[in-house]
Amino acid sequence: MIDLRPVGYVIGLLVAALGLTMLPPLAVDIAEGRGHWPAFAESALLTFVIGGLTALSCHNGNREGLTLQQTFLLTTGVWATLPIFGALPFVLGDTQASAVDAIFEAMSGMTTTGSTVFSGLDEMPRGLLLWRGILQWLGGVGIIVVAMVFLPELRVGGMQIFRSEAFDTMGKILPRATTIAAQISVVYVALTVACALTYLFLGMNAFDATVHALTTVSTGGFSTRDASFGAFSGPMEYAASVFMILAALPFVRYVQLINGNRRALPADSQVRAFLLTIVVFAGITFVALLHIFPNHWETSLREALFNITSIMSGTGYASANYMAWGPFLITVFFFIGLIGGCAGSTACSIKIFRYQILFAAIRSQIRRIHMPHGRFAPRYDGRPISADVMGSVMSFFVFFTVSMGLLAVALALTGLDFVTSISGAATALANIGPGLGETIGPAGNFGPLNDTAKWLLIAGMLIGRLELMAVYAILTVQFWRA
Repeated sequence: MIDLRPVGYVIGLLVAALGLTMLPPLAVDIAEGRGHWPAFAESALLTFVIGGLTALSCHNGNREGLTLQQTFLLTTGVWATLPIFGALPFVLGDTQASAVDAIFEAMSGMTTTGSTVFSGLDEMPRGLLLWRGILQWLGGVGIIVVAMVFLPELRVGGMQIFRSEAFDTMGKILPRATTIAAQISVVYVALTVACALTYLFLGMNAFDATVHALTTVSTGGFSTRDASFGAFSGPMEYAASVFMILAALPFVRYVQLINGNRRALPADSQVRAFLLTIVVFAGITFVALLHIFPNHWETSLREALFNITSIMSGTGYASANYMAWGPFLITVFFFIGLIGGCAGSTACSIKIFRYQILFAAIRSQIRRIHMPHGRFAPRYDGRPISADVMGSVMSFFVFFTVSMGLLAVALALTGLDFVTSISGAATALANIGPGLGETIGPAGNFGPLNDTAKWLLIAGMLIGRLELMAVYAILTVQFWRA
């Protein structure tokens, strides 16, 4: 029998802490003077009290360390529980959203997916707009810690390849997960502040700059405008592209950098592969846009760089309706969303390192076919890839493909058309944000979907953000018998 008290204790503390983070939006609503602050006061009180009582009731089960089963439950439980409480301001606030819409928005925020069911953002109370940004910012730093501390220990999706060397700073292993989290948080806050100041310098007002900094560095994509980043075209798109790229790089490399290792970033093969992929696809998109909009080379370059970076990093901002760019570029946007950023970043999707391992395995197999008696071990970043990492990565690709197919079929059974079903499944599992088509594309939102489809997408966002296996494992009989 698994002792759930240590899991409940940590989740209770995090829920209580989430209640405290509702105070800044409360203050913003009071300052705005539109009378919407009671929604946050009630939500904060309810969240803090329930979280605190849960932690107190489970305190006697608190102990040093967690078992493997408890770690799996904690990892999934946190991301399943926090969005429920994060949804309260949407239910009690000006939107008066239904339960499914509120949880959809909160889950999209916490998983930094960026899909939204709300329209009329330009007139929405500022407290709710800030809350959407805070949800994504918290989810961004949270997933970094999960990816760097928990998933390698759980041996999920090949993440165990980062189990030891990822925390090696100048030859010394960082002593505790709390130390790792603290140093990563410092970098995360610094990037957020730098992003906000950059937006301010380029002409955004203080509120828009703050919210967009929160959602840029978290690669979340929630905006304060219905037009998304299209309301801030120009130099801000270049600035956003830079910060989205920085947020999609491994944060542990930043920690190594500030600890004196100047080659931490350039020496990482996934960083080089990610940047090269951005350049290649932005270049392809730039050339294609020049054929559509001749004599507009600067606009084509800017839109290509911004939108490719936004989709590949999983941020999900849109500065233009790329559904009008033709079938070739629509196909490009669909597939680059399934690439993703680097492991240990706020970026989502499959992640670049898994493709590197996949291609290394394919290259090794081809060489074996040409030279049957040769010994060719696939390598990653100069090191041989162990059998368990290889098996874990291959399993991830299979599970991701099967999950996307099953989710697309389930969405189609609710009455959605083919494009909406397949792109909705992809954008949920890969945590990208906008889908394709007239309904959920960059010019639309997920509000018109039926409730069943929204619940399916909520499950997809949760499963995708936790790298699939962390969720699937607890659904097996063997897990509960262990």
